[in-house]
Amino acid sequence: MSLILEHIDRVVGGETHIEGVSLELEPGSFNVLLGRTLSGKTTLMRLMAGLDTPTRGRVLMDGEDVTGRSVRKRNVSMVYQQFINYPSLSVYDNIASPLKLARVEKREIDRRVREIAEMLHIEAFLDRLPLELSGGQQQRTAMGRALVKDADIVLFDEPLVNLDYKLREEFREELRAVFSERNCIAVYATTEPAEALALGGNTAVLHQGRLLQYGRTEDVYHRPRDILTAEMFSEPPINIVDGTVSATQVTFDSRLHFPINDDLRSLPPGEYRFGVRASHISLTPRAEDDIEVQMIVDLAEISGSETFLHVHNERFHMTAHLDGVHAFSVDAPVTLYFPARKVYAFDRQGAVVHIPSHLGGL
Repeated sequence: MSLILEHIDRVVGGETHIEGVSLELEPGSFNVLLGRTLSGKTTLMRLMAGLDTPTRGRVLMDGEDVTGRSVRKRNVSMVYQQFINYPSLSVYDNIASPLKLARVEKREIDRRVREIAEMLHIEAFLDRLPLELSGGQQQRTAMGRALVKDADIVLFDEPLVNLDYKLREEFREELRAVFSERNCIAVYATTEPAEALALGGNTAVLHQGRLLQYGRTEDVYHRPRDILTAEMFSEPPINIVDGTVSATQVTFDSRLHFPINDDLRSLPPGEYRFGVRASHISLTPRAEDDIEVQMIVDLAEISGSETFLHVHNERFHMTAHLDGVHAFSVDAPVTLYFPARKVYAFDRQGAVVHIPSHLGGL
């Protein structure tokens, strides 16, 4: 089963929610919709499911036009942010409910329910009510109900957003394992670039209802088409600094100069916008050609075992994503380093004109 969206628009009350989206999802693929809140992820999933109809364009399943076909006539399942379960039914009956509606034979229902429950590690809770379960077990129950149908398309609308960090990690691993054994199309919506990278597969980057880029997740991350895609697929967003290229050097905002390397030498002299990922900035040099920059501390955010360091100088602002817990005083001077060999270059309109050849790591 393939899914193709052809030039899809969705306009509601004169407001455009989706604009000109064309997307082809292959059978057996795992696909991530990545975008900030209100980027159009949920709207696009509702169009895929048949819950909404596009204002313009077509939806094709296996080459058949299903644009006007309702969700009831499509073999689609959906898992939402909230734990949507029937509170008065046992876990077993919650999972079995779509099969009973489809009048599947009782013995087959039992086989499929127990198979899915074992896959999701909730086989010990089949006789319990949803409210007797933890949040993670309730979400597994909702997921089981979606998976037991053996649907052609399974849609996940930020299903892990209400779970704690550890449970989210466990679910990601389970999802990859579950869908490696199935031939359906999986579509997973998230606002978090790190989650898209952890899930792998393919990623579609959305912004204000438009599709910026689609492809293998690692390719989209390492090879963004433009500044906007690079910013969407970075947390914190990629640092952007204006600069110029000459025959011998690169200059950031007229003051910071460094020799042009073999990578950047292919750029014609002129003005550019340069991108430096926050994770590529360090407190000590990692290679001989790392660039030293003097900055002033604005804020240090400690998150678990990581520190997000926000800094500025008289010419530009930057954010560094540092491993470990680091204490900094506001307004204190700090020396940072970034690798010239990992710098992106964009033209003045924001289109990428240089992808660094040293793309290892994140």
